[in-house]
Amino acid sequence: MPELSQETESTRAVLPFGAAEVSGPSMVPTLHHGDRLVVQYGARIRPGDVVVLRHPFQQDLLVVKRAVERREGGWWVLGDNPYAGGDSTDYGVVPPELVLARVRLRYRPLPEGRSPLALVRWAFSVVRPVRADRSASSRLRAR
Repeated sequence: MPELSQETESTRAVLPFGAAEVSGPSMVPTLHHGDRLVVQYGARIRPGDVVVLRHPFQQDLLVVKRAVERREGGWWVLGDNPYAGGDSTDYGVVPPELVLARVRLRYRPLPEGRSPLALVRWAFSVVRPVRADRSASSRLRAR
């Protein structure tokens, strides 16, 4: 579940892009704890996209989930980690006005105190686009 910085939240109306940080395991293996995200506000959401949304019952909490399908009343969202919970199986359909942004890019912070080999591996994996998983819609719907 990401936390948006105050600066990002206040400039949202001006800039279509912002930043978020992932905390928690709900989107493993797609996203990991500590990953940074580049998000696009107001982007068109399609089934399979990874999105940032306000939690339906705790609206000061922002979460990252995969939009699986559009249902009556909003989006059915699921985490990629079926054991983490905290998705539509717990709180139902998410109204479209609570879906804030689409995740476009994931980047990892620089590891501190790591070996040269670890730094080289980090350099090759630091930035990665977060692509929609179109097969997720049918695969995850059964859960």
